[in-house]
Amino acid sequence: MTDDAQPQDLPAARAASPARCAIRPLGRPGDLGWVVYRHGVLYAHEYGWHATFEALVARIVADYADNHDPQREQAWIAELDGAPIGCVFCMAKDDQTAQLRILLVEPSARGLGVGARLVDECVRFARQAGYHRRTLWTNDPLASARRNYDAAGVELTDEQAHHSFGHDLIGQNMTMDLTDPPQPA
Repeated sequence: MTDDAQPQDLPAARAASPARCAIRPLGRPGDLGWVVYRHGVLYAHEYGWHATFEALVARIVADYADNHDPQREQAWIAELDGAPIGCVFCMAKDDQTAQLRILLVEPSARGLGVGARLVDECVRFARQAGYHRRTLWTNDPLASARRNYDAAGVELTDEQAHHSFGHDLIGQNMTMDLTDPPQPA
């Protein structure tokens, strides 16, 4: 394992309480680069995915930076003591559908509820922005992300085998109806 695969403050993150984790809108210098970099490093380390995945993330991030409508699209960075430990993007798929994109939680911050908080923030924003449904695409090895989606009420709509990022994967399309009232936590 390389040092790049883990955050620098590993013991502090493991000892952190969820209350020490803050979520803020993306927008500081370096945020976009961090999102691309950490996706590239972590997915290569954890899943063996090659540079085509990092390139996909870079295209998503660049599209967001160049074209996002702040009333309809938003992205967030989760932080622990000022250091980034996660991210998620909410982007328009069409006029009625928000798409959750590129959720990431640093390995040292997993189990603190950061992923669930990021997904909840995306759902809250999508409802507030007037979307009727939220969709996302994930892949079968991403079990911890899938648990966050399931807990938020996102339902699997279909699966399809594909070869991407150097591996045979099962792509999973998931959808959530946002017209239903939010469920109590």
